[in-house]
Amino acid sequence: MRAYELMVIFDATVADADVNGHLKTLITDTVEADGGSVAKVDNWGRRRFAYRIRHKGSYALEGNYIVLEILLPEGKDLSSQDRALRLADDVVRQKIIRLPESEATKRGLFGAVETSA
Repeated sequence: MRAYELMVIFDATVADADVNGHLKTLITDTVEADGGSVAKVDNWGRRRFAYRIRHKGSYALEGNYIVLEILLPEGKDLSSQDRALRLADDVVRQKIIRLPESEATKRGLFGAVETSA
């Protein structure tokens, strides 16, 4: 299995129920269809940006931050989810990071580290 961290920033004008709906349709359903799972969803809530971000013809000052930890089988990646997030009107920014095995184990996504004698 491979571990990924996905951060999504939704427009601040989007309601929380709509954010959860977007997460389900854009990420959770497609990850589960690929044989993976969403291990953790961390909602950071509404945060102010350090600078204005141009989005949909205007400048956004705030966004709803969501961080997900995702497990996928070997040979699968998050390219389809990345494309869907880039095309979604309510998403201001997204970032996908493949976690090293040591970090994924430290976060409890994998089993205990095997020690060699």
